[in-house]
Amino acid sequence: MSASTAASASGFAWMSDRMAMRIAAQAVSHRQCQSGGASAAHVEACQRVVSAGHRDGRPAGAPVRRCVDATQCGMARVRLSGFLPGSAGTGVATLSGVIRHHFTVDVEEYFQVSAFESRLRRADWDRFESRVGGSVDQLLDLLARHEARATFFVVGWVAERQPNLVRRIALAGHEIASHSWDHARVTDQSPPAFRDSVRRAKYVLEELAGAPVIGFRAPSFSIVPGREWALDVLIEEGYRYDSSLFPVRRSGYGYANGHRDPHWLERPIGRIAEVPPTTLRRWGANLPAGGGAYFRLLPYALVRAALRDCERRRAPGTFYIHPWEIDPEQPRFGVSWLTRLRHYGGLHRTLPRLERLLGEFRFTAIADTLPRLSGALARV
Repeated sequence: MSASTAASASGFAWMSDRMAMRIAAQAVSHRQCQSGGASAAHVEACQRVVSAGHRDGRPAGAPVRRCVDATQCGMARVRLSGFLPGSAGTGVATLSGVIRHHFTVDVEEYFQVSAFESRLRRADWDRFESRVGGSVDQLLDLLARHEARATFFVVGWVAERQPNLVRRIALAGHEIASHSWDHARVTDQSPPAFRDSVRRAKYVLEELAGAPVIGFRAPSFSIVPGREWALDVLIEEGYRYDSSLFPVRRSGYGYANGHRDPHWLERPIGRIAEVPPTTLRRWGANLPAGGGAYFRLLPYALVRAALRDCERRRAPGTFYIHPWEIDPEQPRFGVSWLTRLRHYGGLHRTLPRLERLLGEFRFTAIADTLPRLSGALARV
């Protein structure tokens, strides 16, 4: 994949110098607040913000001695009126320069994961206990407590059998997107079969959500080199963005030479936005740090470092999780030790880590940031 753009390499435009200086000045004040050395003027200004808007949960007029951190400071929570006319920012900025990352959920049953395909036939899926609803409700509660909006990539098979689950997600204010009809990998499908899958899922999800479905994520990130025709199908079927090109080199999936930040892809029939899962660039390689098993099994510091790195680039990161990853009591299947590790390892850690993640970072749905994606183009 080669870039063909005069815009920023990350696909996002920088804010104005004046705005950047303003944010930097606030950052200094926040660091002083953390050490107890904030100026009287900063504390007074922060108190005015809190008094006016109850922004940190204190009663109106309650004294503000110092900010706990930039995200809890009243001054930090004053939203800029937007990036300057003609500029393209990334997500929702505050005076502290906070970026809203993408929180995404792949809504599938525990028995639908690709690693179980050789043991569990699709024809037998209806025989298994459904557990996805309870886990999704837990995630909805978690997101509500942290005032976060998310994108839920829903498998059509699940939506057809549990329509109220999709309605609950939509009524909670989250974006509904497609995760295919039956969780079949793109690498196992012909173009006509893939078209039928994404068309059928889109129709059912739109009927249930009462809103357009514009996003897609391939099961197991299976749009890989040689399967770019899937992007053309998505464009023709009315999808505006894809989140399948994982810029890593892994067995079975990965688009190693892909861009790391959200960007537009130019295809012969049109263009589509690409929103890749987050990676961390180290030792000349992209390390997967966007969620899933990497979130459960690797140190939490890896995901944190990756999202901080995104913030330095002024680009939103993209985090993903599955409902079955917060369900340690799910039934076990007899699989290889490696599959057991990948699927069942660290399940008890997922919820506490999600609490920590949502406490440290701000999140929103992918659809919320698309309007701010610059005109940068890449070709595949």
